[in-house]
Amino acid sequence: MRLRRRPLLVAAVVVTMISVCGCSKPAEVPAGSSAPASVDINLSDGDVSERVKTALLQSDSLKGMDITVVTTKGDVRLTGILDSQPQVDEAIRIARAIEGVHSIHHELTIKK
Repeated sequence: MRLRRRPLLVAAVVVTMISVCGCSKPAEVPAGSSAPASVDINLSDGDVSERVKTALLQSDSLKGMDITVVTTKGDVRLTGILDSQPQVDEAIRIARAIEGVHSIHHELTIKK
């Protein structure tokens, strides 16, 4: 009789361990550390535009340039007149690096 109970006891222990370990909550990210890169953070279009504008204003080569930024569903449109092609390239590079930007459409032209 004792031998018949042992498999039931082992099965009960295994089921208990699976339910306890399988249902535990995921590890928390410590405060101050960044979220994994695979996490897609949804930002409003206004937030994305503001981040792009701020980054453009912080660039030494683009200071004083009038660049309009409009964001629709993560698609950023840059409009303005710049002095050179390197400035156009810099503006696109900066905008592309901003979190929440899905694509860049530019209507940046060069002064003649």
